[in-house]
Amino acid sequence: MIITIANQKGGVGKTTSALNISAALSFMGNEVLLVDTDPQANSTISCVNSPSDYKKSLYDVLINNGEKIKDIIVKSTIPGLDVVISKISMAKIETFLLGEIDGHFRLKDVLNPIRKKYKFIIIDTPPTLGIITLNALVAADKILIPIQSSYLSIEGTDDLLETIEKVKKVANPGLGIIGVLATLHDKRTNISKDVIKQIKKVFESKIFNTIITKSVKLEESPAYKESIFTFAPNSTGAIQYKELAKEIIKRAKK
Repeated sequence: MIITIANQKGGVGKTTSALNISAALSFMGNEVLLVDTDPQANSTISCVNSPSDYKKSLYDVLINNGEKIKDIIVKSTIPGLDVVISKISMAKIETFLLGEIDGHFRLKDVLNPIRKKYKFIIIDTPPTLGIITLNALVAADKILIPIQSSYLSIEGTDDLLETIEKVKKVANPGLGIIGVLATLHDKRTNISKDVIKQIKKVFESKIFNTIITKSVKLEESPAYKESIFTFAPNSTGAIQYKELAKEIIKRAKK
C-alpha cells in the first residue's frame, strides 16, 4: 500500500509522522520505503547519513526517463527502512513538469516497478498543493492527513479535500483517506481539547483513535538520525506512534 502524508499547512508534524510511522511499520517486520518529495529534504536529513554524498535524487528520476528509482534508494539509519532521497533540486520540478502531458503521473510511473517489493510505501510531501503533492496523491492508494491540535488548524482542509476529490475524478479514482491524525496535542490546554472535538465533528470515523501529543523527544530524535523507537523507546511518542501503526495496518487490511 502506498500512503501519502499530506497537508498544505506547514508545522503539522508531517515529516515527524512520516518518519516514525515508517519506522514503526518497519520494526513490526514490514518492508517499508519512505519517499521524500519535499525540496527541504527533512525526511532525508533525519534518517540518512551524509545525504550530500549521493549525486542523484528523486528529482533526477522524475525528469529523466533513463534514470531508475531503484538506483536512488538508500538504506536509512533506521533498521529495515529504505529511503528515496530528496534534495533542494526538487524545488525546480514544478517548472519542469508544468505543462507536461504526464506531469501528474511521473511519481506513480517511477514507483510502479518497485512497489511490489514493499509492504508499505510512505510518501512525505511539501507543505503546498503544487505539482509535487499532486504527484504524491496520484501515486497513492490512501492519504493520511495530519492536523495540528491548535486554533484555526482545520482552516484550509477544505482546499485539500477538494484537491483529493479532483484527483479522484481525473487521475486516481481509488484514492481514499486512510485516516486523519491529530498531532502536536497539548492535553493541558482547553483549546487543544476543543480542537480535537472539532476535528472529530468534521471527520467523524476517519480520525484515528491515536492522538500524537507534543513531545520534546519527538523533536530531538531527528537531530540524532534516529526514530523515536531507538532514541526514546519508552516515551509517550514511541507508544503513540506504535499504536498508530497498528491502526494503519488494521485499516489497510480493510
